[in-house]
Amino acid sequence: MDHTRIKQATVLFLCTGNSCRSQMAEGWARHLLADQISAYSAGLEKHGLNPLAVRVMREAGVDISAHQSNTIDELPIKHFDLVITLCGHAHETCPFFPGKTIHRGFDDPPKLALKATSEEEKLAHYRRVRDEIRKFIVNLPGDAQSILP
Repeated sequence: MDHTRIKQATVLFLCTGNSCRSQMAEGWARHLLADQISAYSAGLEKHGLNPLAVRVMREAGVDISAHQSNTIDELPIKHFDLVITLCGHAHETCPFFPGKTIHRGFDDPPKLALKATSEEEKLAHYRRVRDEIRKFIVNLPGDAQSILP
């Protein structure tokens, strides 16, 4: 696919606490699509950056350790070409944004990790979701063409 025709879009990845899934999505978008997407992430609440999310992203070559957990009100911009909700709660309670909003839910690694019996089992949940989010982000330029300015 020829990505040179795609204009850079502002994309917000929204989750409940902006600690894990939205942080991973922002990290992947900045790492893989920096020339096409200005990526941001936020939460409806602020839960802090999840250390296991940081760890598994670092394993994949993406450093999100300097990211901040933000609420929507703390973002430097307020208009996005595309808002992507990554969890059911954010999708159901997402405030109105001008532009397009879509939902692509992913499992919640911290919730899944609660039932894990070992560190490796915990990390396996984070790695699976990390990889699912990466696959989604890689396909985003084609999917986003219809929303770009």
